[in-house]
Formats: sequence, C-alpha cells, structure tokens
Amino acid sequence: MAKDYQVEDYGALADGSTKDTQAVQAAIDACTAAGGGRVIIPGGKTVVIGTIYLKDQVTLYLENGSVLQGSPDIADYSVDTHKNMYKNEPHMDRCLIFAREAQSFAIEGHGTIDGNGHTRYFTKETGRPMLLRFIDCSGIRLRDVSLINPAAWTSAWLYCDDIVVDGIRIHSRSNHNGDGLDFDGCTDVRVSNSSFDTSDDSICLQASRQDKPCQNVVVTNCTFTSKWAGMRIGLLSRGDFESVTVSNCTFRDIQDSGLKIQLNEGGEMKNMVFSNLVMKNVPRPVFMTFAQQRACVDAPEEMYPMKAMHGFLFDNIIADNRELDKNSAFFITGMPDHPIANISISNVLFTVSGGGSQADADRENLPEYTLDVLDGWWPEFHLVGTLPAYGMYLRHVDGVKIDNFEVISTSEDQRPPVVLEDVEHVLLGTILSNYSLVKPKAVERRK
Repeated sequence: MAKDYQVEDYGALADGSTKDTQAVQAAIDACTAAGGGRVIIPGGKTVVIGTIYLKDQVTLYLENGSVLQGSPDIADYSVDTHKNMYKNEPHMDRCLIFAREAQSFAIEGHGTIDGNGHTRYFTKETGRPMLLRFIDCSGIRLRDVSLINPAAWTSAWLYCDDIVVDGIRIHSRSNHNGDGLDFDGCTDVRVSNSSFDTSDDSICLQASRQDKPCQNVVVTNCTFTSKWAGMRIGLLSRGDFESVTVSNCTFRDIQDSGLKIQLNEGGEMKNMVFSNLVMKNVPRPVFMTFAQQRACVDAPEEMYPMKAMHGFLFDNIIADNRELDKNSAFFITGMPDHPIANISISNVLFTVSGGGSQADADRENLPEYTLDVLDGWWPEFHLVGTLPAYGMYLRHVDGVKIDNFEVISTSEDQRPPVVLEDVEHVLLGTILSNYSLVKPKAVERRK
C-alpha cells in the first residue's frame, strides 16, 4: 500500500523562511524509490523551495492551507530544466517544479503553489523562472490547487501525453508574460472546471517541433480573465494541430482576444469546435491569422512554406462589447493564395458600441501580415488597425457559412456589419443588425 511522505520528516522546517528544497526533494526521491505515494506539504505552513524534480508515481499533495513557495533568489533555480521555446526569451528558461520523462505523477490538494515571482525579486535581467515545466512525460494530473504569482509563465507542458487538469485556480499578475497553461506538442489533454486570471494568454496550444503535434485537446467549464488572450492556439506552430474542442466557458475583461488562433511556422491546423461561449469586454471574440513568421527558438532562419488551416466551427456565442471602442469585431484573415478554409459561424449574439465613421467604412488595402509588416514580431491586430466592418471582417477565406449572426450596435456606425474580402464559396443565412435585416446580397463583398 502506498504511503505518505511528510516533508517535515525529511528535515523541512516549513517556517516560511528557511529553504527546504533538499528536504522536499529527499521526500520525493524516497517516495518514487518505494514505488509511489504522496509527498505531503503540511496544512497551515509555508515551505520555501528552489527547483525540485517530480518523479514517477509521486503525488505532490498540498494540504488545505499549505503554501509551497518559490525562493526569491534566482540562484536557487537550476539551469538543467530545459528552456523556453520562444525566440528571444532565454530569461524564462528556469523553473520551480520540473519533470523529465516521468510517468504517472500528480500535483493535488487544496493548497497553494506561490511562485513569489514579484518584480522586486525577478526581472528580465535577473531571469524570471516559470512555475512548472514538464517535458516528455505522461499520465499527469493537476487537481484543485491554486497556482499564483509566477515570475513568468505558470506552466509549460512539452511533448507530454495523457494530461488532466481539473478544478485549479491560476492567478498570475505579479510579473510579465504570466501565461496560465501552455501545452506544446501535447496529446490527450483535458482541462475542466478551472479559473484563470493572467497577465498573458490563459491557455496556449503550441507545437514547437515538427514531429510533435498538438492534438486531442478538450477545454470545458472554465472562466478566463486575461491581459492578452483567453485562449491562444498556434504561434509556435512548426508541428500540426488537430482535434480541439472548447465549450461552456466564459471570457471577461480580456485586453486582446477571446480565441486567438494563429498558424505561421509551417504546420497544418484543422478540425476545431468552439461552442457555448459567453464573452464580455473582449475586443476580438475570434481573431484568426494564417501567415509566416519565425517564433520558435529552434526554428531555422528561413521561413517554412504555408501548409493549411481549415475546419473550424464556432457556434452559440454571446459577446457583449458595448463598453469598448469601435475596434471590436470577429477578424479572420489568411493571405493571398493561402486562405483559411471551411469555417462555420452560427448562432452569435454580438453587442458593440458602434462609432465607426465613413472613413473607416471606406478603408481599403488594409495591411497584410507579410514579413515586412510583422517586422520580426507577431501578427497582432494593431498592425491592421480599425476594420471596415463593425461585426465581422473576413479576408482570404475559402468556404464559409454564416447563419443567425446578430449584431447590436449601441450607437450609429457607418460601417456595414459584415465585410467579406477575397472570400470564396460563401453560404449566408440570417445576418441581423439593429439598423436593418441584412440580406445576403447586401453584405459587402470585396475582391
């Protein structure tokens, strides 16, 4: 029968100031050597650590009221914990809790992992460790814990399989780039019943290696608040993406986008469903780009050829942006001769503030996400600017169905609700605005 390993029995003082790294690691090592069990962080106490290494069949269990806190000293974070996979960001290479090639391990309990990642301790110059990083692992369970105050991302999961995240809370506002859950080249991922309040993207799906696809991912029953995106899919996209569903989630007070879906490093992205979503104060409920850009630290200097981005269904979405400015719309854009294909958008109730001028409506030749426009960075909305539609702007798309799309503007807007530019094979159902019922032929079409 598996037993519990109390970190205090291995020398941890758990006094909130002494660094108990060696004691916690000794308990983990003893647990895995005995074939598995639970390593207990005691309730009501704070255990301070530097980098620790999780191993096979170990459950790191945080009792209610316990805090596992990161050291404020960068020297306590090891340098053998792999690396951040984004270019130009080596200051985020270190981490607090690491696992490599571990099988069947978990972090559970109603306690808190506090990265202690405040800017008074960690900056770009000192280095900013992530909270969790797991590479080439399988059978991972993260349940019920609170993850707070990382100095960089909350977690990076690289090339892992069979992941369950359930009932957790992430609050990452103490420093910059505070992503929540970043799954890179992972398969069989299930995230549910969790809340996110992050200083960067709350959940990211990525594929930094060509031989490691990101696939079979389910996200459900979650709440998102973020300084940047609620969910980002892509950017790191050398590998393929397939079979993703996101359902029954709320997004609130997000600075950039609710669903930000971006393919740019040569992978293929297909077969994704987003349904039963409610958003408030989310400037771009859906923002999709298909372009070319180098994002991965290991990518060659030359750009990969563009492959394919197709098969997306968006259904049952309420988005209320009446408190925001005129830059609020669904924005989907491929590139000339490289369209995003096969999109269905249905049953959408979208409220916007209006205020678009005739000059906005007349905008033509909007910037494309070419390499000269990107200038070494990511395809962001500001590079294009105010759109010529107040509800939806689609460009370079092949195969789209739009039905029961209702846009309510709280003030007059000179732009049409929907503009389709270089869009082929279109099936339009009911598109309703509070100014007029827009017939399919009245939707503005541009070549």
